Amino acid sequence: MIPGMNPRDMQRAMKKLGIKQEEIEANEVIIKTNDKEIIIQNPQVSKVNMMGQETFQIVGQVEEHPISSELEINEDDIKTVMEQTGATEEKAKEAIEKNDGDLAKTIMSLKGQ
Repeated sequence: MIPGMNPRDMQRAMKKLGIKQEEIEANEVIIKTNDKEIIIQNPQVSKVNMMGQETFQIVGQVEEHPISSELEINEDDIKTVMEQTGATEEKAKEAIEKNDGDLAKTIMSLKGQ
């Protein structure tokens, strides 16, 4: 917003320039990069369309978290592989890691298919 400008006048000026702005109700915005996640809590999100080009303006409480490159294997995945193949917990976990977390591929490899 331009200080001292009437919001109604601002809307008219934007319309003349072919700019459309739309507010988006959002609870959280997550931006993922190669090495981190940027999480914006309680965001105010505006989508601006200017001559066919859409941009987003986001204002809120920002948190950054590094992304771990390690594969996270949960207990349910291990149990599923163990039940389907009869493998030990250790063997199931190793196979899941080897197959990059792909359970179907892991089960097939342990069954020898």
